Amino acid sequence: MTIIDGKDAEFEAVIQVAKLMCVAARTAPKARGIDNIVTLVVYGEELEKIAKEMERLAEELGYKFFIRDADNVRKSHAVVLIGLKDAKPIGLNCGACGFDCKQMEDMKKEGKCYKAPICAMQLLNLGIALGSAVKIAAEMNVDNRMMFSIGVAARKLGIIDADIVIGIPLAAAGKNPYFDRPPLEKYLEKLKKTQEHEAKM
Repeated sequence: MTIIDGKDAEFEAVIQVAKLMCVAARTAPKARGIDNIVTLVVYGEELEKIAKEMERLAEELGYKFFIRDADNVRKSHAVVLIGLKDAKPIGLNCGACGFDCKQMEDMKKEGKCYKAPICAMQLLNLGIALGSAVKIAAEMNVDNRMMFSIGVAARKLGIIDADIVIGIPLAAAGKNPYFDRPPLEKYLEKLKKTQEHEAKM
């Protein structure tokens, strides 16, 4: 008799859903048909690397909530990364970014978290792709949440090559780990104790 353990089945199912999310992001509508969406599925040891980088960036960037999000990454089966690569202005000169297209392209440089400024139409493309991806996760009953913090850390680590990235952690859990979370102070206390323990070793 062939048996698949429930935990193994859940993990394999989450990975399959992650792949379907990448397809949804790829086929999502895009302004002028410009296809510069990039996707990546991360799991296993890479998740811990991202979590540690998020904790490091919490101090460097002054974003303490990265610590709570790092704990969420550790509770995930996988993370889907979705971003924009070479997000150049599409030539509408709409002014939504605050500049005309030529000015915006000339001003583009590496910023605190992303390469910016970024064309508003390109950001709309990214938003549609993200919405299409999480729709798949929701329909397949996989816990998920869009996280700015994960995308920043993955980009800083060079895991994905993109101007802007959002991470979507995925889990199959009895209780969704990404919502109804304890106060941030609890995570800060936990991290402090861990660091103190490691320092004594």
